[in-house]
Amino acid sequence: MDFNYSEEQNLIANAAKEFAEQYIRPHIMEWDESQHFPADVLHKAGEMGFMGVFIPEKYGGSGFGYHEYIAIIEEISKVDPSIGLSIAAHNSLCTGHIYYFGNEAQKQKWLPKLATGEWIGAWGLTEHNTGSDAGGMNTTAIKDGDHYILNGSKNFITHGRSGNIAVVIARTGEKGDSHGMSAFVVEKGTPGFCLW
Repeated sequence: MDFNYSEEQNLIANAAKEFAEQYIRPHIMEWDESQHFPADVLHKAGEMGFMGVFIPEKYGGSGFGYHEYIAIIEEISKVDPSIGLSIAAHNSLCTGHIYYFGNEAQKQKWLPKLATGEWIGAWGLTEHNTGSDAGGMNTTAIKDGDHYILNGSKNFITHGRSGNIAVVIARTGEKGDSHGMSAFVVEKGTPGFCLW
């Protein structure tokens, strides 16, 4: 098996490396010491195509595969692993869930903003006292007519404060039921969606 990059993958990796050197490396200590989240850098990463790596072009993405995705994350993480993680979480957890499991209307509504980096995505699973044990979560979603009412809280959510939209996992079945969970897309500004 050949693990070397193709010519195109080398170009993509080099673009990610140059991006990290130009827009991230000069600010690492400043961001760290001030505890600043550089949302503007993620928006810039979107302009480079790094925020919708495997999302098809028809939704505003780059249309690449996972080899290209890994090359981008690896090169950015060599300079700043926290930014690499942010880009990975955005691509895989929020954007990926909508792309792989959303219906066409949902994809058209949210993917272009996420894939271009206009919006930053979050994924809400972790809760106080249950961590990432989805089967033990307390957040519930109860059907009310054509809608669901989510009730609960999440913590330690990557992009929880800075994100514009979150894929939130909630219990729709009995506690402990491995099939009793559903994912809901919640935009910032939705009534009841607040940050502490």
